[in-house]
Formats: sequence, structure tokens, C-alpha cells
Amino acid sequence: MKLATFRIGPERKVGVFDEAAATVTPFELSPEQAQQGIQYLIELQVQDGDLPDTGEALALDQVCLEAPLPRPRRNVFCVGKNYHDHAHEFSSSGFDSSAAQGAVPEHPIVFSKVPESVTGAGAFIEFDPAVSSAIDYEVELAVIIGKGGRGISLEKALDHVWGYTIINDVTARDLQARYSQWLIGKSQDTFCPMGPVAVSRDEIDLGDTRVRTWVNDELRQDSNTRLLIFDVPTIIKTIAEGVTLLPGDVIATGTPAGVGIGFKPPRYMVDGDVVRCEIAGIGQLENRLKQRR
Repeated sequence: MKLATFRIGPERKVGVFDEAAATVTPFELSPEQAQQGIQYLIELQVQDGDLPDTGEALALDQVCLEAPLPRPRRNVFCVGKNYHDHAHEFSSSGFDSSAAQGAVPEHPIVFSKVPESVTGAGAFIEFDPAVSSAIDYEVELAVIIGKGGRGISLEKALDHVWGYTIINDVTARDLQARYSQWLIGKSQDTFCPMGPVAVSRDEIDLGDTRVRTWVNDELRQDSNTRLLIFDVPTIIKTIAEGVTLLPGDVIATGTPAGVGIGFKPPRYMVDGDVVRCEIAGIGQLENRLKQRR
């Protein structure tokens, strides 16, 4: 099942996404329920409730897609340096404050992005050149938690997954280096494009899913989830050892090699660049970089 959060006129709705038919079929939700995006439906399913009835299908060209979770209930959890090739390219970039521990981490490196950084497919990634001039892209498979919990075992971890979406973990590399930590450089407004849809967990094979990024139609990242250093169960177990995960929590699982910082010299995005992130089984998340005026 693929779900989309979208607007038709000023009204937010949530529906079943059908790429082949180019339609989205809205659920019968109150404005308050729809305001949460797919959050309400996740919580309903966790409680074993039936999904609401649906109305008439709408053509995709009639609607404006938003992030599946337009404002997550709390910070997005993120994992750094979680593909071997990216761990090495980032460690050698001079921007890695964790490099003293070695290129490949022994344990998952977990940081976060604030909820207000989330934006949807087709929206602008906005940057202020007075704040940062080193804007980078990072395609990531994002896990959406269904059943919450704490002290989750490896064997039970995937039972806590509702589904998946795409996140572009946009990063201001100069801010990342300046502050020797990652939250500020990764939490700028609009620096967390998410979408275009969310898919239920049965739609994705974690052992073999292709992950790619293009910048202005040039392929930059091309990898597979089977190459993750720490797999999804390990990531969930690590976070939930002391943090109670909640329905609707989002965990971005890391990016492969090919980011701008990995080139010599770095190839950061500039005003007008179009970045397109693709994960097989989910779709393509496309955004344009725009300088704030």
C-alpha cells in the first residue's frame, strides 16, 4: 500500500496513491485527522482499527503532494556513515568530527533533524548564502515506526516498522564543520525533503533495494540497501535501548557514496539545481534548490 498526503486547494487530505493510474483516492477523514498526514492512519492501524472509507479517486495533476508526515511528532532520527563507501569518502573529506574513531563506525552514529525542516516533493530547498554556501544532498531510506516500544530485540525490530519513505538529508557542510556536530547544519528550514509517498513495509525488500540520486540529471549516487553497515533491525534496537520509540517516528538510515563532499573539489548544489532522489518501490523525490532573496 502506498499512501500520500496532499492538498487540493487549501485543504489537506490523505489517500491511497496509485502510480499506474496516476490517481490518489482520499480517505474520509476530518480536517483535524488529515492535518496530521499519515500519522492518524498509522496510529489507527497500530490499534488494529480498520482504515476509513475512501471517496472518489482524484487525478494526480489535480493535487499538490506534501510530505507524508508534514510535521513529524518529534525530531527525525538519522544515522550517519552507514554505507562503507560513504563512511570512507566522508572520513577523508576533512569535515568528519568522528573520524578519530575510524572511518567505519563500530556502533550506529545517531543524530537528528528538527521537525520544522521537513518539506515535500516538488517544494524548494531554500538556503541563505549568508548562512551557508556548501549545500549537499544525501538520499536515504527512511523507516516509519508503527508499533512503539522500548528495549526492542533484533528479532522483533521489524514488527515495529509501519513502512518506509524517502528522505533527502540536505546538509550545510560548512555549518557541520564549524560546530563539530550535525544538528544545525542538517536542520535548516526545508533541509528535510520527504516523500513523495509512504509505503507499507511489505512493499520494500531491505536486502535488495536500489538507492539513487541525480543532480541536474547527472547520476551521483547509485547503491543498494544490502550495503548498509548497520541494518534496520540493528538501528531500531540501538535507538530503542533507552529511547521509547513512538508510532510515526521517522528514522533515516544513512546515505551511500556520491555526495557532493566526496568529490575533489567538492560539488555542492547551487541556486537552481534540481536534485532527484529515487528508492525502488517508493518513487522519486525531486526538489529544486532556491536562494532566499
